[in-house]
Amino acid sequence: MSDARIQGYARALFEIARAEGTLDEVEDELFRFARSYESSEELRNALTDDLVPPEKRQAIVEDLLGGKATSTTTQLVSMVVGSGRGRDLLAIVDQLVRRAAGSKDLDVAEVRTAIALSDDQQARLKAALENATGKSISLKTVVDASVVGGVVATIGDTVIDDTVRTRIDQLKSRL
Repeated sequence: MSDARIQGYARALFEIARAEGTLDEVEDELFRFARSYESSEELRNALTDDLVPPEKRQAIVEDLLGGKATSTTTQLVSMVVGSGRGRDLLAIVDQLVRRAAGSKDLDVAEVRTAIALSDDQQARLKAALENATGKSISLKTVVDASVVGGVVATIGDTVIDDTVRTRIDQLKSRL
């Protein structure tokens, strides 16, 4: 799908969530759903298969999110998937997250760790990233098993890789 369409969907989802007064919650739920979608090939296949009727794809979304997310989030994901835009869901959600952060004059920092971070750890990491970049940050955390230990933070085009794997590679190159 073209960038203009992706931006159009993101703008529409943003405006709906903002009008309902649930932007922060919907943004967070969409981000988390998109990361689950990204990591599950089975879910991606189910939501993007053109042979699966749109009603069935929407039912899958409603089963997954029903009771676990706001009705706004469930309806927005269902609308995107039902309209045959499941392949673009990640791009749409990422645009929405950037738009929501931009509306609050924040930059998005996507942080990948091997385990979930406590609230205190998130607050300290956010403060450290803000200090390092000089920017106000909206922290989005993702648990990623491929990160053996440490943290990978992506802020726009900047990647801060402080993982165990990177440190080992650096030690190998020094030896």
